[in-house]
Amino acid sequence: MTKDHRKAQGRKAQLEVVGKQRKLALGEVLLDVRAELRELMFHGGMAVVGALFDEDLDQLCGKRYGRKDQEAGLGARWGHQRGQVVLGGRKVSLSRPRARRSGEELALPSYARLQLEDPLNDRMMEQMLIGVSTRNYRRSLEPVLGEFPESVVDKSSVSRRFIVRTKEQLKAALKKPLGGIEWAALYIDGINFAEHVVVIALGLDANGKKHLLGLREGSTENGTLCKEMLSDLVERGMPVDRALLIVIDGGKGLRKAVRDVFAQYGVVQRCQVHKTRNVLDQLPEVKKPSVRVALREAYNSETYETALKRLTNLARVLAKEHPGAASSLREGLEETLTVKRLGLTGALERSLRTTNPIENLNSGIRRISGRVKRWRSGEMVLRWAAASALDAEKRFHRLKGYKAIPLLLAALRNHDHQLAAAA
Repeated sequence: MTKDHRKAQGRKAQLEVVGKQRKLALGEVLLDVRAELRELMFHGGMAVVGALFDEDLDQLCGKRYGRKDQEAGLGARWGHQRGQVVLGGRKVSLSRPRARRSGEELALPSYARLQLEDPLNDRMMEQMLIGVSTRNYRRSLEPVLGEFPESVVDKSSVSRRFIVRTKEQLKAALKKPLGGIEWAALYIDGINFAEHVVVIALGLDANGKKHLLGLREGSTENGTLCKEMLSDLVERGMPVDRALLIVIDGGKGLRKAVRDVFAQYGVVQRCQVHKTRNVLDQLPEVKKPSVRVALREAYNSETYETALKRLTNLARVLAKEHPGAASSLREGLEETLTVKRLGLTGALERSLRTTNPIENLNSGIRRISGRVKRWRSGEMVLRWAAASALDAEKRFHRLKGYKAIPLLLAALRNHDHQLAAAA
């Protein structure tokens, strides 16, 4: 290596070291600036609050040191006292001015607005639903300066507010009127929470929009529980004098409840996924793949008659060696083909032949409520289920194939005419 080459290599190494040092120094500067900016923004926010208070005082008491018109009914500034405002998911203590007139305290409009607790409760609900525990709630918030004491951040306070808010949400959800909407379908399914079961009703309107309609808690998914929930839907405006497609998982208690409440106007579609699972559970492992394919081909048939024929033949083939599977397949067989019998095809038929829309809702509920390790009561279960479901409802999309819903409604009205003619 020549002398010039060694010098060049040395200069290159020095430049690399200097570059690294500069990067490190710049990083430290950025960290310091970030801390100062946070402080600056917080103090800036407090300055805006102070300016709002001064503006209120000018309106209530006139300009400071200005000449007052006694007939104008202006008040007088009356010192300061400690107060609290809602800021970033907590309450922050600060000094607020006072105003009085004829011995009566005058309220500052801006202070009243800053005290509103709805933003605080909304922030707490959002934090809880995205997975922040009550113990870690304080850590999830931006820190405030020590000169401004904060409150409503301990786990007990957060828990109490969460309970109150979820009770309000549950009450509102269970009293929402259902009249005045043209309903096309109703999905019903249950979800387990330890020793509790919550039955959920999901409605589909004529525009393809999904609505959370009802929740009911019990120990099992029995007929009485389901009937109570369906009767509540009827009391709130769900019609029982016109046909409605009702998609269920095939439980006997739920099926009986539908029959008791909606009678002949309850057009039942049993979930094909649940039926497939029930049939396969009765078979040995070696037999399951071929039967699964046969069921899929039958359910994907172009016509109701073809699908019915294939399923009937499959049940006859299974009857000799696996009578339990054959019996499971025959039970409610025609109700697994209801949407096909109504003449529906394509995306809408696929969306209505299973309980997948409500199963997706249940998955969201499990994801949010899965962090709870101990269910203290059925009321707690119902509150968490309602909060999770209402949060998921904000992100509901229209049902796949919703543009074909008029065909479903026409088929249901035809069903009504047939019932009227038979009567």
